[in-house]
Amino acid sequence: MIERQRINHIDWFLLTITLTLAAVGIATIYSATYSQDSAVWQRQIFWLLLGSLVMVPAVMVDYSVFGKFAYILLGASVATLVIALIFGRKVSGAQRWLSLGFVSIQPSEFAKIAFTIALSKYLSEKEPLPDGLGFRELIIPAAIFAVPFLLIAKQPDLGTALIFLFVLSSMLLIVKIRTRTLVTLVAAAGAAVPFAWRFLKDYQKARLLSFTDPAMDPLGTGYHLVQSKIAIGSGGFFGKGFTESTQGNLMFLPAHHTDFIFPILAEEWGFVGSIAVTALFGLLVVRGINIAGGAKDRFGFLLAFGITSLVFWHAVINMGMVIGLLPVVGVPMPFMSYGGSFLLTMLLGIALLLNVRMRSYIF
Repeated sequence: MIERQRINHIDWFLLTITLTLAAVGIATIYSATYSQDSAVWQRQIFWLLLGSLVMVPAVMVDYSVFGKFAYILLGASVATLVIALIFGRKVSGAQRWLSLGFVSIQPSEFAKIAFTIALSKYLSEKEPLPDGLGFRELIIPAAIFAVPFLLIAKQPDLGTALIFLFVLSSMLLIVKIRTRTLVTLVAAAGAAVPFAWRFLKDYQKARLLSFTDPAMDPLGTGYHLVQSKIAIGSGGFFGKGFTESTQGNLMFLPAHHTDFIFPILAEEWGFVGSIAVTALFGLLVVRGINIAGGAKDRFGFLLAFGITSLVFWHAVINMGMVIGLLPVVGVPMPFMSYGGSFLLTMLLGIALLLNVRMRSYIF
């Protein structure tokens, strides 16, 4: 009887939004690559089907169980990151892939979920303080964040590492930080920027510099952004139509089926299609926040909020970088960019949201 009640409370609206975005992603990947006779869209369908299967146990097992094993999951995730740094396969200058024989995975993607669960677990066990968290209460969250952050930055993968920072910041702000502590942290972060700059790779520095003026190196570090703006602008109001993207089909836009999938969508479906997809992400984020607000316990609230912020920051950073509002840091678009590990991670996140929602009705 209880199991039937749980199934009746599955958030079909959230699931529909997720599958719609995934379907749009597959269609756009196909359109961006069909002229090259590529099968990446078929592999994306495989990952979507596999992810849908993985979602079932992730939804049916009470989310409190994930909390009980939170630190074990984080430890296992950190171990895979270390293994990737030692034995991993290097792609595009970053050593972040582990080969499992028939398939390769990115441990850094799954680390996002483990990190969110572990941080939610720790923060849920701390008694809310009237004036918020101070430096002493931030030591453990900082440790939970720092280990995977540094390992991923070492790969190097600046975009993924920044996602960890934004999720951490969002979750700490929602549980409240003391004003004096927050001001001190912001000031310290600003002062640390010049020192952090020294540790960036040359290509990372070039990307950040070209963000301010892509025309300074239009055939080098600014090439992605220049071609992305051309694609988005040429789409006009209604777009050129399905499979009519010149930037993708003629290979002008690099990474047009991964990090720069959104400009292909914008070129083919124009302003109308871009706004429609943006609205879907907006609905997904609002739904996630509502699920967090209706959670039956503090861990469920923080877990749902953390997963929602994970999706939010991916979408915002990706859209921001492809239109030139943010530097190009290699952050993919949730559910739409090609990538098996990334799609599985996003679907696992949605499964956890469905899990929290489904159990908010059962006490």
